[in-house]
Amino acid sequence: MSHEELPVAARVRRLEERVIAAGLTTDDELDTLLDELLDGAAPVNGARIVARAWTDPAYREALLADGNAAAGELGFSTEGYRLRVVENTPDLHNVIVCTLCSCYPLSLLGPSPGWYKSFAYRSRVVREPRHVLAEFGFDLPDEVDIRVWDSSAETRYMVLPRRPEGDLTEEELVTRVSRKGLIGTAAV
Repeated sequence: MSHEELPVAARVRRLEERVIAAGLTTDDELDTLLDELLDGAAPVNGARIVARAWTDPAYREALLADGNAAAGELGFSTEGYRLRVVENTPDLHNVIVCTLCSCYPLSLLGPSPGWYKSFAYRSRVVREPRHVLAEFGFDLPDEVDIRVWDSSAETRYMVLPRRPEGDLTEEELVTRVSRKGLIGTAAV
């Protein structure tokens, strides 16, 4: 496949990798810059949706049934794609990937992190999700099934993590949710 045939996200990632390899920047520095450039697109948006779902059972059901409508109810745009929210349970853990490039709900999760766009993550998480999660420092018991969801231009996914223990307010819960938790590569 020639350079011109690669999806734009893959070409961008190749450029990022070259700049990082030259020692000019890091993935974290690039992620921070993108956060600043994409005003309003941030993981806290997804965290607000998750915290509402944890504290409002009717909203949770609406979110799982129609992610676009539920996100819109809180003022977040998901225009141009179908948002599907998948819920983690004690027996099931969900992980998001886009094997073709790096599609995911930008407005709700902020810019995709460098590792999400990397060929290694995109190819390996499908084949060996338990090993990839362990590399993130996230070990799941063998009895927990792992389901990998492949995003596309038409359908984007977001994980509804398991709620942390404790009597926490919705605002306190928002602070417990990370981008990695919304992708499924970390627990809350």
